[in-house]
Amino acid sequence: MCTNFKMKTAADGTVVVGRTMEFPVGVPTTLGVLPKGHTGKGAAPAGDTVSLEWTAEFGIVGMSAFDKPEWLYDGMNTAGVSIHALYMPNGCCVYPGFKGDGTDLSEIDVIAFLLGTCGSVADVKAAASKMNVWGYDPGMGFVPPLHFLVHDKDSSIAIEFRAEGMSVVDNPTGVGTNAPYLDWHLTNLNNFVGLQPDARTPVETLGLKLAPFGQGNGTFGMPGDYTGPSRFVRTAALVAMSDIPTDSVAAEMQSLHILNALDIPFGLIREEMAGKLVDEVTVWVSLANLTGLRYSYRTVGDPTVYVVELGDVDFTSPARTTPMSWAGVFTAVNP
Repeated sequence: MCTNFKMKTAADGTVVVGRTMEFPVGVPTTLGVLPKGHTGKGAAPAGDTVSLEWTAEFGIVGMSAFDKPEWLYDGMNTAGVSIHALYMPNGCCVYPGFKGDGTDLSEIDVIAFLLGTCGSVADVKAAASKMNVWGYDPGMGFVPPLHFLVHDKDSSIAIEFRAEGMSVVDNPTGVGTNAPYLDWHLTNLNNFVGLQPDARTPVETLGLKLAPFGQGNGTFGMPGDYTGPSRFVRTAALVAMSDIPTDSVAAEMQSLHILNALDIPFGLIREEMAGKLVDEVTVWVSLANLTGLRYSYRTVGDPTVYVVELGDVDFTSPARTTPMSWAGVFTAVNP
């Protein structure tokens, strides 16, 4: 699952991107750092040695899988670009085969490559046109079907892997969820043009005066389930109807409130994996302040919001990971 959105630009120019990560708890996740000058090489099948290689121009902070700092599935760089890998199931992700011509990247290498070498969405578009993304199992027992949502302060795109080839789609909403493809989600928004923040006025019809029962009636019909199409509509509506934040703090706090509205607790969604039912929950959420160069997160077991100021990170030291807190406590007060 997962949801991604770009908050409205704040009055002071701040741009914040929010993301939820939904999956059964179990994929080892740490905070990863890749320095400027980091040399990367795409994964290759056994017996193949030729794949895409690069040297990073920008430092990166993000969420790393299996304690490998370069295996990022969420992150931002020192140029203010963020990239987020979201699940794309049900036949909506078709990776091509490995070519062996020096253009190959596995899906788990994409974020490290693009954030390391690209300073804008325009740069990402150019770099993506030169990469061949093939499917690799990083240790999950299957090849994860993904698409990538990319943002800078001015624009957003989605990188999708369709049967006819890789597709880079402009995303004017800055919102992304899961299957189907982005163009379908954008068309589907036409079904919800009646959503509004203002209360509806009473009407007289059929000899009756009909009035709404309470506040929030302008959002009647907004999807409340957790399917990808419904979360896309709900998130787009939440962003579109929310106030313009005043500054950086307000933009981050407002984004956090929208993330709260998307949170999935234990027990609400279950699916069968490896022959047993497992919960799919919001494992962590992240905020990427693209203009303030701040990366924030909290985890399923710790409600504390942790903040990384990219300006304070040592991007000259080697690539590394840092453990994250998964067991927080409530803060006691003595009134």
